[in-house]
Amino acid sequence: MTLKRHMMSLGLAVAVSMGATAAKAADELTVAYFLEWPTPNQFAQAKEIYEKELGVKINWRSFDAGTAMSAAMASGDVQISFSQGIPPFVVATSARQDLQVVDVAVAYSENDNCVVRASLEIDKMNAKELNGKQVAVPLGTAAHYGFLKQMDHFGVDTSTMKIVDMAPPDGAAPFANGSLDMVCGWGGALRRMKEHGNVLLTGAEKEALGIQVFDATTVSTGWAKENADLLSKFLKVTADMNAQYAGGGMNDMMPVIAKAAGMDIDATKATLAGFVFPTIEEQLSDKWLGGGTQKFLKEVADFFVKQGTIDKARPSYEGAVDASYLKAASKM
Repeated sequence: MTLKRHMMSLGLAVAVSMGATAAKAADELTVAYFLEWPTPNQFAQAKEIYEKELGVKINWRSFDAGTAMSAAMASGDVQISFSQGIPPFVVATSARQDLQVVDVAVAYSENDNCVVRASLEIDKMNAKELNGKQVAVPLGTAAHYGFLKQMDHFGVDTSTMKIVDMAPPDGAAPFANGSLDMVCGWGGALRRMKEHGNVLLTGAEKEALGIQVFDATTVSTGWAKENADLLSKFLKVTADMNAQYAGGGMNDMMPVIAKAAGMDIDATKATLAGFVFPTIEEQLSDKWLGGGTQKFLKEVADFFVKQGTIDKARPSYEGAVDASYLKAASKM
């Protein structure tokens, strides 16, 4: 199956399942998240602070990739996806899935990248030697977008490469034993990848090329409208945990976050060191939900169209962002 056909099948699966299952009753909520992706809100997850503040039972369901989160929201199995990558969100909304970004979960240019096998001795000076190589990429994710942008920058013809769709944890093992030339991912899997290779560009170098890397809290538009107060309370708890972490609560929160993320303390600290958690005020600024995020969604979609990854982009992604729930949270 070609890359474009694979991505089209992801979009079709989402579109077909849209509306297939009604949202869960308001007394129960399922939230998607990633393991090996430590964030301050996992303190509230572990301590059941969300349940206390929202007054509902919350089921936390872990995923390997944001594309699966989109599908789960389309089917109604998941109501909120915490820390979904922007590219899988763009793929889904471009395929007419009615999702919205409601806050910026985390920015992490250093914690999402591609790694080249050390024995190849390929870096940014001779990156064109990647032509014809085998690479594992979780398609439709932030890592996939970053991979395409980097290869475009270096003039590597991705049509010559053997691209295998693999979730980061699944790609790390064969990369370690030399079965792959390059692999892309994030979080704990990325740390394991770096033990056997090198990145082409640092996070700062990627940002200089316009490769933004951040995740959002995303929701089904219909569910959000029907449960506006519940959603705003969820965002408020998340913001409170970020503030507690930034305000000196790091040491007390770290063991709890590490356990919830399925990581040891040192790995958790190392990962969190590369994360930025924007405040509500920052998120509501022009850089983020005040216009910057909408613009970036369109840029990602147009680039995917140019690469042949998706058929077409929406004329505008203004309607794919709704800051009203976060504004309401700021007043709670």
